[in-house]
Amino acid sequence: MTTGMNVEPDVKPAMEPTGGELPRWNREAAEAIHDLPFNDLLFRAQAVHRAYFDQNRVQLSRLLSIKTGGCPEDCGYCSQSAHYPSGLKASKLMEVGRVVAEARKARDAGATRYCMGAAWRGPKERDMDAIVAMIEGVKALGMETCMTLGMLDPGQAQRLKQAGLDYYNHNIDTSERYYGEIISTRTFADRLETLGHIREAGMKVCCGGIIGMGEEKADRIDMLVTLANLPEPPESVPINMLIPIGGTPLGQSEPIDPIEFVRAIALARIMMPKSYVRLSAGRTAMSDEMQALCFFAGANSIFVGDTLLTAENPQEDKDCALFSRLGIKPMDREAQ
Repeated sequence: MTTGMNVEPDVKPAMEPTGGELPRWNREAAEAIHDLPFNDLLFRAQAVHRAYFDQNRVQLSRLLSIKTGGCPEDCGYCSQSAHYPSGLKASKLMEVGRVVAEARKARDAGATRYCMGAAWRGPKERDMDAIVAMIEGVKALGMETCMTLGMLDPGQAQRLKQAGLDYYNHNIDTSERYYGEIISTRTFADRLETLGHIREAGMKVCCGGIIGMGEEKADRIDMLVTLANLPEPPESVPINMLIPIGGTPLGQSEPIDPIEFVRAIALARIMMPKSYVRLSAGRTAMSDEMQALCFFAGANSIFVGDTLLTAENPQEDKDCALFSRLGIKPMDREAQ
């Protein structure tokens, strides 16, 4: 029996032809997809996801703060900024042995990627030997490595690559238009420059943003257009939901509408079909149903563990219970 409905989604993205190997997105094409009826958007995103990934596997990553607080940047969402009275005490760089020990525990608990973050504007030369030793120690455990240390110059990027670093995280946070409303101590162009250094060094890029900072729908779309239009899209795209932190300028922000958040996940999956789309910060404020929709929309990576740098994260037994209900299994190292 025919119903008159299309049963095969149009999974070909609408983009501007450029004559090069990689087509480029424009705002209008991306917005048209973003604004599809919700069921159509999710159907399309799920079809794209199935074309590139196992739809019932999710990558597990662990994030450790190796140097907390005292950051000279003024990112309006961040508890680690020295500009705001968030109550967070600054710490020194963690010892290498402790970092490797924590990574070993994460590996034994099922994590395949280990991410290390330091609250810096950029790493200082005096810290580079320890950073290199951390990378080498975690790599020796058989895990993928990722670091986020702020801005890098070309020499620093090369040294991290030589140490064996797989991924470098450097989020653009939001659109170029809205960026100045959130951060004043570095520019959007500064972010893109560091991403260029990472690529030139031969590392993979982890780059996404934060939703719910008071931006408009157009800003969320423009952020994803920027990422998809990089010379090579990021291999990993973390989509964070703002966690309002007391004492920061965004500490009283209203929560983003869950449907709008899921739309952003789906659009990221469609625009960057080969990338891991990570459901990152903010999961403690998401219902199981919201997270399930995000996985259906194409999210296939999460952070596990009780904390993300300084913010709360769901308990691992809660994640296990949700995965069991949804029939989702952790992605093994060989599948990545």
